[in-house]
Amino acid sequence: MAVHRLILDDVFDEAIFSLIAIHCTIEDYRLAYLLNKNLGLNLCRKKADLDFKNGKSAYSIFNWEDKKQLIFWNLVSNICKTNDYKQYNSGLLFNETQHITKTYNLLPELKNVNYLLKIDDELTINKEKQIVNTILGIPQIATAYTVDQRQLKSLDNLIFN
Repeated sequence: MAVHRLILDDVFDEAIFSLIAIHCTIEDYRLAYLLNKNLGLNLCRKKADLDFKNGKSAYSIFNWEDKKQLIFWNLVSNICKTNDYKQYNSGLLFNETQHITKTYNLLPELKNVNYLLKIDDELTINKEKQIVNTILGIPQIATAYTVDQRQLKSLDNLIFN
């Protein structure tokens, strides 16, 4: 009896995108404005944030589809801080409430990164460097660099659509 093998390498290609990490302390809407102004984009905030871990963390996301070049741009926050209150018995007459701030990351491997710019296109190295250099030219941004996707374990968190 003959053995039939099906090779599905071409069917399940990896998603091709470039990922740029951005370190800055400004608000997400200001960063989107600065990127729009300096890169010639039109990033707009989505109505719903990215929701992970059953509502424990939500990340703001801005997107834009460049229909001329067929490129999809996403700017997403990597850090989500939530406030939680925990009541505990201190042995006194009344219970006391403790304020706890928890920090979640979209990509836990990149804990210090504030924002991620995902470009759904296979960019050349020169084009990628040009985008990073333009971002570095913005005074409010501390640093920006490309991220090697092969080193990320939580790459599935970057599937937005």
